Amino acid sequence: MTRAVRLGLRENIGQFSLLVLVNAFVGAMVGMERSILPAIAADEFQLVARTAILSFIVVFGVTKALTNYVAGRFSDRFGRKPVLIAGWLVATPVPFLLMWAPSWFWILAANVLLGVSQGLTWSTTVIMKIDLAGPKSRGLAMGLNEFAGYFAVAISALATGWIAAEVGLRPQPFYLGIGFVVLGMALSVLAVRETRQHVVHESKLAGSTAADELSPREVILRTSFTDRDLSSVSQAGMVNNLNDGMAWGLFPILFGAAHMSLAQIGTLAAIYPGVWGLGQLFTGAWSDRVGRKPLIVAGMWTQAAAIVVIALSGTFALFALGAVLLGLGTAMVYPTLLAAIGDVAHPSWRASSVGVYRLWRDMGYAVGALLAGIVADAFGLSVATLAIAALTFVSGVVVAVRMRETLRGAVPCHQSSPSPRASSRASQASWSTNGSMTSAATGSAHHQPNHAFSPRPTSKVNDR
Repeated sequence: MTRAVRLGLRENIGQFSLLVLVNAFVGAMVGMERSILPAIAADEFQLVARTAILSFIVVFGVTKALTNYVAGRFSDRFGRKPVLIAGWLVATPVPFLLMWAPSWFWILAANVLLGVSQGLTWSTTVIMKIDLAGPKSRGLAMGLNEFAGYFAVAISALATGWIAAEVGLRPQPFYLGIGFVVLGMALSVLAVRETRQHVVHESKLAGSTAADELSPREVILRTSFTDRDLSSVSQAGMVNNLNDGMAWGLFPILFGAAHMSLAQIGTLAAIYPGVWGLGQLFTGAWSDRVGRKPLIVAGMWTQAAAIVVIALSGTFALFALGAVLLGLGTAMVYPTLLAAIGDVAHPSWRASSVGVYRLWRDMGYAVGALLAGIVADAFGLSVATLAIAALTFVSGVVVAVRMRETLRGAVPCHQSSPSPRASSRASQASWSTNGSMTSAATGSAHHQPNHAFSPRPTSKVNDR
C-alpha cells in the first residue's frame, strides 16, 4: 500500500526522529578523534610543526567538501537512501585504522575515509530532513539536525578524552567508533525510507516547469557566485568551518601550552560543540520567526569575539567562557545557513545546491587548518587565533552588506529598492506558508517572494 506523501515535521515525525538519531551517530564518528588526535600526533608520532599536526584536518576537510557536492548530485539522481548507506560502508574501516595505524600516513588515510563518509552521510541526512519538513519549519528542522550531530560530537569528544586520560590514547578510545558504525548502518538499512517522493510532491505544489531545472554548472555558479543570497551564505559557511577547523586542531595545542591536563583539554573540546549542539534546538526555530540574516550576522560576530577571548586567555575558566561564546555564535549561524539555502533553492535542484554550499563550507576545514598552522608556526598560537577571529568578523560584515532576508514574511534588516528584474520576478509567484504557490497579486501582502523559484531567464544565469 502506497503511503500518502505529506510535508511537515509533525506529519513525518517518525522518519524525522529516526534521521535525527542517525545523524547523532554520524557526528559521534567525528567527535571520537576531536580531543585526542593532536595528542597522538605529538606523543606517538613526534610531530612538532603545527602544520603537520593539523594535516589530518586538511585531508578530512578537502575530501568531505568534495564528497558533499557528489552527495548532492547523487541524491538528486539515485535517491537519498543509497547515498546514506554508501557513507556508512565507507566509514566501516575508520575506527580500526585509527586503532592500528603504525604511521601518521595511516591516520591521514583514515581521515580521507572519514571525510568521504561524513560528506555522504551528513549531507544526505540534511537533504532528507529538508525534504520531509517542507517550507514552513525549515529552520527548526535544520536546528534539530545540527543539534543531534554536534551534541553527539561533544559527547563523543568528552568520552574519548576521558578514556584516553584513564587508559591511554590507543586503542581503547576508538572502540566507540565500532559501535557508532554498526548502529548507524543498521538503522539506515533497516528503518530509513527514501524521501525523493516528498521532493516530487513539493515541486507539484510549486507548479514547477522545465524552466525551473538547472544544469550542474548553473547550480554551482548560482550557489557560489552569481546569486547574492546563496553566495553570501556559502562564504559565511566556509569561514564558519574555517574557524571550526582552527578550533579542532589548534585549540588543543593552545590549551596544552597553557598547561591544561588531558582531561581538561577533553572537557574544553566538548564544551564548544556541546553548547553549539544544544543551542541549535532554539536558534533554528528562532530563525523561522525573526529571519535568517540577523542570526547569521550576529552569530559570526559572536564567534569572532569568542575567539579573541580564547586567544587572550590562560586559565581554564576563561577558556571555558570563550568556548561557550563560540558555541553560541556557531549555533546561531549553522542551522540558519542551511535553512537559507532551502529558502532560495528550488526543490528540483535544492539537493545539488546544498551540496555546493557544503562543498564551500567544509573546504573551510582545510583552509582554516592550513592557515592556522602556517601562521602559528611563523608567528605563534595567539597571532594565528586572532587572525582567524578577524576573518570571521569580516565574513559577518559581508553578510550584513550583501545578503537579503530569505525568509518569507520576515522584516528585512534594511529596505532597498528592488531592481526592475527583481520586481518582475516578484510579481510572478511567492510561496505561501503551507507550501503551496500563490499569486503575489492576490496572496497575503506580508509574504515575501521566494525569488529563486521563479522561472530562470533563458539568456543567462540569474546574476541578480
